Amino acid sequence: MFQFANCRPAPSRYALALAILLVALSLGVASAKAQTMPLPEYIGSASCTECHRDQAEDWKDSHHALAWTLPGPDTVLGDFDDARFDHNRLLSRFRRENDQYMIDTDGPDGVTQSYPVAGVAGIAPLQQYLLETEPGRLQSSDLVWDTEKRRWYHLYPDQDLAAGDGLHWTGPYKTWNARCAECHATGYDKSYDAATDSYDSTQAEIGVGCEACHGPGQAHRDWALANGDYDPERWAGLSGTGLTMDFKAGAEAQIQQCAACHARREAFLDGNPVPGTPFQDAYRLSPLRAGLYHADGQIQDEVYVYGSFLQSKMYSKGVACTDCHNPHSGERVASGNAVCTQCHSSAGNTRFPTLPLAEFDDTAHHFHPPDSPGAQCKNCHMVERTYMGIDQRADHSFRVPRPDLSLETGAPNACTDCHDDRTAAWAAETVANWYPDSRHRGPHFSQVFAPARNNPAAQAEGLLEIAEHDGLPAIVRASALDLLIPVATPAIALRSTPLLADPDPLVRASAVPLQRPVPTEAAANLLPLLRDPMRNVRIAAAREFLGLRIAHMPDDATKALGRAMTEWQQSLYNKADFPETQLVMGGIGLTTRNMPAALSAFGEAVEMDPQLVPAWTMIARIHSALGNRQAALDTLDRAIAVNPDDISLPLLRADLQP
Repeated sequence: MFQFANCRPAPSRYALALAILLVALSLGVASAKAQTMPLPEYIGSASCTECHRDQAEDWKDSHHALAWTLPGPDTVLGDFDDARFDHNRLLSRFRRENDQYMIDTDGPDGVTQSYPVAGVAGIAPLQQYLLETEPGRLQSSDLVWDTEKRRWYHLYPDQDLAAGDGLHWTGPYKTWNARCAECHATGYDKSYDAATDSYDSTQAEIGVGCEACHGPGQAHRDWALANGDYDPERWAGLSGTGLTMDFKAGAEAQIQQCAACHARREAFLDGNPVPGTPFQDAYRLSPLRAGLYHADGQIQDEVYVYGSFLQSKMYSKGVACTDCHNPHSGERVASGNAVCTQCHSSAGNTRFPTLPLAEFDDTAHHFHPPDSPGAQCKNCHMVERTYMGIDQRADHSFRVPRPDLSLETGAPNACTDCHDDRTAAWAAETVANWYPDSRHRGPHFSQVFAPARNNPAAQAEGLLEIAEHDGLPAIVRASALDLLIPVATPAIALRSTPLLADPDPLVRASAVPLQRPVPTEAAANLLPLLRDPMRNVRIAAAREFLGLRIAHMPDDATKALGRAMTEWQQSLYNKADFPETQLVMGGIGLTTRNMPAALSAFGEAVEMDPQLVPAWTMIARIHSALGNRQAALDTLDRAIAVNPDDISLPLLRADLQP
């Protein structure tokens, strides 16, 4: 049986990071990073220009190139001519002080302070400004510039986010170093120091440069110059041209490279993975959960394209990002419907032989006047949703409108998006009249997902059938498994066991937690996954072993578990500045019966985000379980003071009151 180390409270603010480290050490595995062959060095986008002039010309004014810039007359678009903005009785000013752009606004203590603009994020349709609140710590201001209407506006106009709120612009969810920089920079390392709660972040280049997608360029430059310095044996895993990312490897490799930033996901590493790293080896993709996606998989919250595209037939047929987008400018390869009719036409496209050959840009297909909004392919098949107040993002699942499903699942549909004065029933009847024999009105996974979100146990059979259906997108199958986790039973565990060997790592990882109801069989079932090629799967398996009681394991299995545990530990430490990570670490403390460590992690969570009521609740319950009722009551008094509108806290206090 494993005996996990019992960690005493540490002097650092993050005792649980040490506790997880001891878990790995108890298995005889050092936490030092594995020794690997050196990578080529980053040399900067300017080094690429001489040979790649056309690509550099496309890139220089792109959203990628301008994803993060330094403030200056050529980059700052906002009005800093003593402009003022009033939000919930807080007056902020935007002004110039010599050559410095300044924002006067409320700081972390609620007192108005003057902050120099330290960085500029984005170019259109909005521009955000980065302020340094502590040395090395950049925060993204919620007061942003609308580049089209030329006005200041607040990202959250309906919220009164006072200083001290976790969602205030100075809070942990708005820290640029932690939440944003890795996708706005090249060769980024977050370098967070948990002991001092500080950042020493570095990057090879601000903005998304050439090497952000192609990989560090030193070896490629030496290869291209043929100057005798190129030695392919010096580095491991390079393409034939000396790059870590080989875009000739096919559509899947390209899509995964773009997905590194264009996805709603949890990162395992400290910054940018080396370009060319498989997605599932660096990230955990969010499933189709309520609040992020509608029951039918349509976008709801900002999910950054990848999870949508995985649902599409285009993805399953091998369509790549560059079939529609110029990778250097980011612009579409054609205007309007022409980007679609390069394949969807009577001529078709020889690369995709299963395409039906027909005229789609025609009233006989879309039933709308030519050149009207209803005649635009994207308006029916790529509905847009607005994020950050004014930024419209298109759903990349390329779905056929299903107003009939709206009636059953409550999901929106493209028809009543435009015809907002009509009902889903009207739209469903209209579409049925247009396409009386459509094959697109058959059964849909949302007919199971919608009720399962409220009662997954009642839909267990349907969810299992979806998970087992290898003709469905992997993200849909994985999401079905995710819905089953809270209601898993031994029967569900047994039924889902074959999915631990599924070809798709997203499905394999999602099947792992369903083994919890069968702890005796779980160890044997999960052992192979500790050696899985993908870190996402290995970490998922390691998490489950934390709660298992095992009398004996072979040495090689123990070593594999230790390596996977260490990967998990390191991934948590890399995100120790996330309140949600502290919740996970607190849960680990509870699982390992390390109550001081659990209290430390939950305490850190509420220090970062005082509105995390579940963390306050766990602190109170732990104190109560340890016999310190007064500490529990004091905890709840502090929690109620910062969460006066929460009804669960006073109820818990009444239960604990002697």
